[in-house]
Amino acid sequence: MKRFLKIIVIILIVLGIAFLIAPSYLLKAIIYQYAGIDDQYKFDIRVVKAGKAIPWKVSVNYNKYKLTDTIHKSIEAYKTIAYLVIQNDSIKYEEYWDHYSDSSVTNAFSATKSIISLLIGIAIDEGKIKSVDQKVIDFFPEFAEGYGKDLTIKNLLTMSSGLNWDESYGSPFSKTTQAYYGNDLKKLIMSLKVVEQPGKIFDYLSGNSQLLGFILEKATGKHLSDYASEKLWQPLGAEHDAIWYLDKKDGMEKSYCCFSSNARDFARIGQMVLDSGRYNGKQIISYQYLAQALTADTFLFDNNKQAVDYYGYQWWIVDYNGMKIPFARGILGQYIFVIPQLNAVVVRLGHKRDSVYKNNMPLDVYTYLDAAMEVLK
Repeated sequence: MKRFLKIIVIILIVLGIAFLIAPSYLLKAIIYQYAGIDDQYKFDIRVVKAGKAIPWKVSVNYNKYKLTDTIHKSIEAYKTIAYLVIQNDSIKYEEYWDHYSDSSVTNAFSATKSIISLLIGIAIDEGKIKSVDQKVIDFFPEFAEGYGKDLTIKNLLTMSSGLNWDESYGSPFSKTTQAYYGNDLKKLIMSLKVVEQPGKIFDYLSGNSQLLGFILEKATGKHLSDYASEKLWQPLGAEHDAIWYLDKKDGMEKSYCCFSSNARDFARIGQMVLDSGRYNGKQIISYQYLAQALTADTFLFDNNKQAVDYYGYQWWIVDYNGMKIPFARGILGQYIFVIPQLNAVVVRLGHKRDSVYKNNMPLDVYTYLDAAMEVLK
């Protein structure tokens, strides 16, 4: 018994020492474990201020269509909290689950990358960034070594940077985990090296989007949240303030993830994209940039040697029944679909997405589009 107690004491001492010397991000990762849509309490935040609200119009057929039981059960099985269908600038269908509503603020996760792409386009329109071909070393000479001297903004947008980023979500030691729970994104990003020739291989890396965030901050001289508020959120007539998670108090936005809002306001982003960069009669982003951003990077090949016909500038593109549908995508099934053929936008938010893929897309993507086709037919 005494020996057993001694072993327990030794184990506790070892664990205590490990706890004291472990990096702070690792301790947070151990404490919190999994990321969730309501993680705002874990982080410092910055508000993306809304301006004068432009309420959505409501269709005369609002919520008159009832989804089939099969589709409805499939949507619920993915722990959906919001499903919204917009057509012809009006809300045609919406449903919320649990305690969530049309004003609930939840994390968009990697759908944020699509927002970053839009902000890059706006900065180019304003002349704050020369073009997508401008080199990263113009902003950060730290990348001047080796392949880094050739790294461009386009390489970051198209996920073809060659950076030595570890995108693992399951490992507590990965750079993605460090980015999410750490408190010094600048140090983490500036420690990266370009280890492969840029512009050749598609490799989905959140570090690309975070570096784009730093470029935006440097090019505009503003916090991302403030720039997004001025150039995107207020012109879109958002009804509610959004929030953006930071790495620390008064720090940097997690630009690869963590823009947080509600389904109705997220839909405004889709509507603007649907309308070729215009919203409420104002051109927010140039049609030319959007056309490039929503065009698949077929000049790239992924690690399976497949031509990348499913990704543009931080926007995914799914082939659904012959329709090329661009969309923003987050890890727990945060989606903003843009369906030009039906003049429609679809938003889905929730806790879970399918782990099975078809044509580089999680299977639940097709479930939400199937549901939209029922509503829109």
